Amino acid sequence: MSGPAGHARRLVVLRHAKSAWPEGVGDHRRPLAPRGLRDAPAAGRALAAASLPDVALCSTAVRARRTWELASAEWATPPPVRYDPRLYGAGVPELLEVVHEVPAQVRTLLLIGHNPGLEDLVLTLAEDGLDDTLERVRTKFPTSAFAVLTWHGTGWPDLGPGGALLTSFTVPRGKKRS
Repeated sequence: MSGPAGHARRLVVLRHAKSAWPEGVGDHRRPLAPRGLRDAPAAGRALAAASLPDVALCSTAVRARRTWELASAEWATPPPVRYDPRLYGAGVPELLEVVHEVPAQVRTLLLIGHNPGLEDLVLTLAEDGLDDTLERVRTKFPTSAFAVLTWHGTGWPDLGPGGALLTSFTVPRGKKRS
């Protein structure tokens, strides 16, 4: 893992939960599907076990906002969230631009958004991965999944291609009710 010396930092990348495709509803306004309503709280519990973020940045799309609401409801004290329209449909350059603006005192950042941008971001930033994490991300980055990237730097602008280690990749699923 290359990059400037500095504090250990984590970028947690969460893909929104499974969304519905109701007729006549534009992409930005799509709600969560029943599976998404089950999986988002499971993602929140899994994120809490992995370590809570200091700040969350979330796409303005309804499905991403609802994922954040349901996931963060599982935590005793959710961190502050900022909804950023640049995260909707963003590619790697736009995602990195948003991340690079994060204040240096933030050690763990949660980014909630969409594919293919999030998957591409993880694969761009991860120089290596523990176990089979990198291969799993390459195979599929499903809804409600999150990747944890660890790196050292003096500030978020230090994070760039190949500068992080993919330390975990989790695909939480909620239980169906009978």
